[in-house]
Amino acid sequence: MSVVPAEVVPGSALAAEEPAREAAELGPRARLWPALVAVYRAQLSRARVARIPLLFVATFQSVGIMILMRGVVDGGGEAQAVVAGSSVLVVAFVALNLLAQYFGQLRGSGGLDHYATLPVPPAAVVLGAAGAYASFTVPGTVVTAVFGSVLFGLPLTHLWILGAVIPLAGAALAGLGAALGLLAPRPELATLLGQLGMSAALLLGVLPADRMPEAVRFTRDLLPSTYGVEAFARTFGPHPDWTFVLGDLAVCAGVGVVSLAAATWAYRRAAVR
Repeated sequence: MSVVPAEVVPGSALAAEEPAREAAELGPRARLWPALVAVYRAQLSRARVARIPLLFVATFQSVGIMILMRGVVDGGGEAQAVVAGSSVLVVAFVALNLLAQYFGQLRGSGGLDHYATLPVPPAAVVLGAAGAYASFTVPGTVVTAVFGSVLFGLPLTHLWILGAVIPLAGAALAGLGAALGLLAPRPELATLLGQLGMSAALLLGVLPADRMPEAVRFTRDLLPSTYGVEAFARTFGPHPDWTFVLGDLAVCAGVGVVSLAAATWAYRRAAVR
């Protein structure tokens, strides 16, 4: 008497299950733009509870710095640098500092495993989270710029340039913050790196460049937010040179693309570990 495996018997249950197994395939991965919008909305809803404290702390810090600098800076190019640097500092506080802490905690707590199971591109996760955090900087940056302009007697004519400075500087700083948080081996180190990055944006962005030593100026040129500060500061003059303004914004945009690409690579690296 021969024994025939059940899976080869015609009409058997196992043979009937084979086509069903072949048909059970995973759905296609979500496209970048819809996935990005979904992650952005989810992150925006998640961080909405902390929106008011974030806006208050970031704005109060920048406004306080401008009030302190008012005692040593009267006007001219130095006042323009202080107002522009303080305004972009709001972006650095949220996009660089807080985003580094968020991704550091996400990696340390295993939260990246949740995103790794979703059928979304890694770039959508990074860009969605970066965009959500950067969105919180808009009201605080505008309030800081208006207050500083009134405080130092600067014109309000070209404040519309913030519509380009905020997203471009935010992209550059958010990409850097996300990369620092994802590459840091521990959440505490990610917090430290975020704080150091924000301190660099404070010291190198708010203080007038002509008062810095040559070595410090070189370090200032390496900071992504510097070009957003320079672009904004140039618009306070009576006749802004828009060629230089657009050049600074273009550099800021290029740095943003590179930093976000680095953050996406860091996300892939952290998610597979």
